[in-house]
Amino acid sequence: MSVDNDRLKQWLIQYKNPDVCYRDILSVTNQYRGLHPEQGIYTFNDGTQMDLVHLSGTIPVRYRGAVYNIPICIWLIDTHPQNAPICYVRPTQDMSIKVSMFVDQNGKIYLPYLHDWVPNSSDLLGLIQVMIVTFGEQPPVFARSKDDIPYGAGSFMPQPSMGYMPQPPYPTPSYPPSSGGYGSGGAYPPYPPASTTSFPGFPSFPTPPSYPPYPPTSFGTPTPPAGTGTIKEEHIRESLLTAIEEKLMRRMKEQFQQNQAELETLKRTQEELKQGRVKLENIIGRLEKEKSDLDKNITLLKDKEQELQKAIERLNNQESIDVDDAVITTAPLYKQLLNAFAEEAALEDAIYYMGEALRCGVIDLDVFLRQVRTLSRKQFMLRALMQKCRQKAGLSI
Repeated sequence: MSVDNDRLKQWLIQYKNPDVCYRDILSVTNQYRGLHPEQGIYTFNDGTQMDLVHLSGTIPVRYRGAVYNIPICIWLIDTHPQNAPICYVRPTQDMSIKVSMFVDQNGKIYLPYLHDWVPNSSDLLGLIQVMIVTFGEQPPVFARSKDDIPYGAGSFMPQPSMGYMPQPPYPTPSYPPSSGGYGSGGAYPPYPPASTTSFPGFPSFPTPPSYPPYPPTSFGTPTPPAGTGTIKEEHIRESLLTAIEEKLMRRMKEQFQQNQAELETLKRTQEELKQGRVKLENIIGRLEKEKSDLDKNITLLKDKEQELQKAIERLNNQESIDVDDAVITTAPLYKQLLNAFAEEAALEDAIYYMGEALRCGVIDLDVFLRQVRTLSRKQFMLRALMQKCRQKAGLSI
């Protein structure tokens, strides 16, 4: 069945991660054509209802050499993939649920993959693959007998292509009613007898060989005496061995899955510790480099401090120096240049203060212009002299 992408996106608007849900659903429907998305109302245990998207249809399961389509329904919570989906087996009228450690009487599915759901690594595709492997070893449904099927629900046994689990090659013997044992309803097998009727368009199973039935599941019910009828002591022994073997296999599988989950958790913890170790090593490297630079700077500052202390002591021991005598030129040309520069700077200050006197009204404009003209002429001559001296001394102009 083709998926309406626009309608699916419209259904996923209310979800917190619609893009992730959309990709997850498409990856499942592209690989498993028997599943298709739908929208429906899901009622939680507390009575609250919510419109959720669910994947309904069948998944292929291989059991004893044949492939069967198992009907399931996967409800996606609105916080998907942060929380694990809710999964059910949906048997038809001519099917019954086989209660086990993975499926309860209501058809709800319990798997370690759902219990240990990891938002960043778990997805619907992996969940379905785990279902296929688990149901291939322990089927979740079995076909009902003709007497248990209501009128109009179908009078033939389901075949592999119709989405049901196969029947074991153990016919159910007919016993008269009694207070316990095989006629009380607690006897094996959980599957109905195989049907030999063939219909057009459906393959049929060959007539199974005649094997003894399973022993009763209730430990308190009496068993027929050995050697009477068709039940013999060796039959009961074989049935008990088979039951013990199945129980041990279930426990081994459960223990293996638990150890596998713990191993994955330890691997993730190891990766996180490795990443943390690399970060710590980088931080320690930076701290050591900063400490080395800081030690160098401290040593340099101590050397400079000692130099300053020596310079201060030397200056304290020296006598006072006259500022005019402190500047001594090495040649007459440099002395002439120094004197011209000092005189030109003094004229610059004099012109400035003449302008301030005019602004404050201390002198008249005629006096200001006359004095400024005289001072400017002297300043010009001094600048020309400094330029010529710099040329003779080979200095930049």
